[in-house]
Amino acid sequence: MDHFNYTKVYAGNFVIAQRIVSELQAIGINPIVKDETESGRLAGFGASIAGFQEIYVSNEEVSKAERIVSGIQSSMEA
Repeated sequence: MDHFNYTKVYAGNFVIAQRIVSELQAIGINPIVKDETESGRLAGFGASIAGFQEIYVSNEEVSKAERIVSGIQSSMEA
């Protein structure tokens, strides 16, 4: 993944990350989900923080994605 073309819009809980991914896909954004726990498990290594994921989107889609992420995080805090 070329870090110059993608921006991290979320890092945290698996459940919230899956909701964000679902809502991003619903508006036509295809995010990249980085889950080092799962990668480590598949490679046979120990896990870092279980259930921790990062979501990246194309730089062109960051403003739309950040609105989705902010909305979801606000609704989770209420």
